[in-house]
Amino acid sequence: MTSKATYHHGDLRQALIAGAIALINQQDVSSLSLRGLARHIGVSHAAPYRHFSDKEALLAVVAEEGFLGLTQALTTAIEQKSQPLQRLEASGVAYIKYAITHAAHYRVMFGTYKSDCTQYSSLEQASQEAFMVLENVIIEGQSQGVIKSGEPRQLAWVAWSLVHGLAMLLIDNQLPLVKTEDIEPISSFVTRTLIEGLTNKSSSK
Repeated sequence: MTSKATYHHGDLRQALIAGAIALINQQDVSSLSLRGLARHIGVSHAAPYRHFSDKEALLAVVAEEGFLGLTQALTTAIEQKSQPLQRLEASGVAYIKYAITHAAHYRVMFGTYKSDCTQYSSLEQASQEAFMVLENVIIEGQSQGVIKSGEPRQLAWVAWSLVHGLAMLLIDNQLPLVKTEDIEPISSFVTRTLIEGLTNKSSSK
């Protein structure tokens, strides 16, 4: 009996997370409630509280899941390239593509309603690891003399800000002339433009 109950609870937790993502894709995150989520997946109103103390705790898990997925997407893209500047471009494109294909996660990861990372250690670690992928590419490029000198974290902030901005414009349909097939070329163009600004012009590499 105990084993069966534990298995059920495990399924319930995943069902709640999946249900939250589905609802966020349909409505604003601020409209999400545990009561409405319970109704959506067909469980009692009290059921969500078996796994999440409140809405913020649930969103923290959704955000953490998003950052873990983003880290994997960036890492996979980078591993397919050998040169730092190529890796930087690949990571920028991968970032934007991930944001668009995981819009619900992305809104929770960076929205005004996002959970305070300091209250959720695993979420804080996941978000830092995602950022470190980009920062490490900057550090690698500097060590090889192809990216300008400067504080790596600040340069990574510049890169992150640019791709984040484009991702949000695309998610919110603020670039109406952009077609689905144009997203990758535009992402590449924006990232290459960024790289021009980060490139060490004195390098012969």
